Amino acid sequence: MKVAIEELSRVEIITNEAKLEELVKAFSHFGITGMTIYDAKGCGVQFGTPEYEDGKNPVPQLIKKQAMMVVLPSKQVDAFLEFVGKSLYTGHIGDGKIFVSPITNAIRVRTGEEGMEALTEGLLD
Repeated sequence: MKVAIEELSRVEIITNEAKLEELVKAFSHFGITGMTIYDAKGCGVQFGTPEYEDGKNPVPQLIKKQAMMVVLPSKQVDAFLEFVGKSLYTGHIGDGKIFVSPITNAIRVRTGEEGMEALTEGLLD
């Protein structure tokens, strides 16, 4: 018989490299220990137009960003989003985007653990 899996959510954060480094340092205070970070390029609704320029680029200009993915219990998402939003906010173009999506399961390949057990530190075999 399978054990009920705790509801999990994936939070993806896209922002500039300097802000992401600050955020990672603060994660330990929130209990986040696992994350995936990757380089990204893209633009938002301004098509990559810097804040100090008038108008909007007619052609999208891809800007270097970094993206981070974390998976955590769904019941912690609201508090986590508040924490991330406060950490990234400057009020200027380029603060970033946050995407939240449900995760149906997580499986640690080595041990077969599922759900939160797959994401937290377990006993060594």
